[in-house]
Amino acid sequence: MFDNLTERLGQTLRDLRGRGRLTEENIKDTLREVRRALLEADVALTVARDFIQRVQDRAIGQEVMQSLSPGQALVKIVHDELVAMMGAQNDDLDLSARPPAVILLAGLQGSGKTTSVAKLARWLQERRGKSVMVASADVYRPAAIHQLETLAHEVGAKFYPSDASQAPVKIAMGALEQARKQFLDVVIVDTAGRLHIDEAMMAEIRALHAATLPVETLFVVDSMTGQDAANAAKAFHDALPLTGVILTKTDGDARGGAALSIRAITGKPIKFLGVGEKTAALEPFHPERVASRILGMGDVLTLIEEAEQKVDRKKAEELARKMAKGQRFDLDDFREQLRQMQNMGGMGKLMEMLPGVSALPQQLKSQVDDRQVRRLEAIINSMTPQERRFPDVINGSRKRRIALGSGTQIQEINRLLKQFGQMQKMMKKVTRKGGVKNMMRGLKGRMPPGMPF
Repeated sequence: MFDNLTERLGQTLRDLRGRGRLTEENIKDTLREVRRALLEADVALTVARDFIQRVQDRAIGQEVMQSLSPGQALVKIVHDELVAMMGAQNDDLDLSARPPAVILLAGLQGSGKTTSVAKLARWLQERRGKSVMVASADVYRPAAIHQLETLAHEVGAKFYPSDASQAPVKIAMGALEQARKQFLDVVIVDTAGRLHIDEAMMAEIRALHAATLPVETLFVVDSMTGQDAANAAKAFHDALPLTGVILTKTDGDARGGAALSIRAITGKPIKFLGVGEKTAALEPFHPERVASRILGMGDVLTLIEEAEQKVDRKKAEELARKMAKGQRFDLDDFREQLRQMQNMGGMGKLMEMLPGVSALPQQLKSQVDDRQVRRLEAIINSMTPQERRFPDVINGSRKRRIALGSGTQIQEINRLLKQFGQMQKMMKKVTRKGGVKNMMRGLKGRMPPGMPF
């Protein structure tokens, strides 16, 4: 998400470097480009206009801080205002009620609501240690009930059975009663979607809200609908008190207008982002981190959290012990690192979180493709155990056999072995005394600005 906006803003703000002072004259063109970039990202016109006015009021005439260029000073102002526009901090779920706490999810048809129920159940279980039951009150689409049952089994949540002959309120109350008997912490209720917001829909969900008294009422909306997502959330909130928004399909939205507009239009926070189709693809929405991503500063905190959650700690410790004993880093280890990277969302997502990546040439960024990572794994899988342990034995005839077995070209085998050799050298440095510091010191000057080495 925000790919286009990040590229446009990055280039625009870099144009201010070398100025001695921020004045109305030398930021006029910059702010015009920022405004155009926001509108192209499908940010609501009123939101973009107010944002530009706030940036201008703060920026004009501001003395540049010592050691900072005007471009950096303006970037800080833009960053601060982006954070303010999306909300000062992450708004956490309020689960302080006597259990079972009820979370009610609502949204238009096709927004990813049922999948979001499963994602949220998984997140609550894995990140909060909560016991969760899910229930479907969508009696108009029997497939939705079956879909939720399948997803509940996948994420390990309790499922309350329902069918199309039951009243939605009866389903929700039945789930709540069953959760009480089983001493569960949270009940998540999925509701019926509509092609548009209508009175029948609102009357039904108001009845569900009144009966279950949810601690959280979350509106699920497709980010790819742009500012229409913000308008739909506002119309829904006008009829029913929302506590927050789940923005889905953000992995397919290169614009990001919905994320930038919703808080300003509705006054309600985005609490989660759906970042993929898998049930693990749900992230808490942190405005400051998102603002940093937009401006090409990366998101190291989220990267660390993802690593803590998704990297196999046991395998990482095994590799560390192996390297500490002086054993060689081999292609089996290299393959495991590729798999761990895929578990964290793939190369594209990881690069999005690294500072300075937005400044790389587009040609270089376009080469980052998770399909290439999978091809590398296929090549390694086509090798014998001996070849993976001792890559030096791989000669011309072995390369031809490996290429045939993996459906690749010999040039790709050569490229893999070269990449592996570079990583092997790096791993040797890490295992020496002070290896990590020495390696980082050696990289200094080649890393993007802002990296703490």
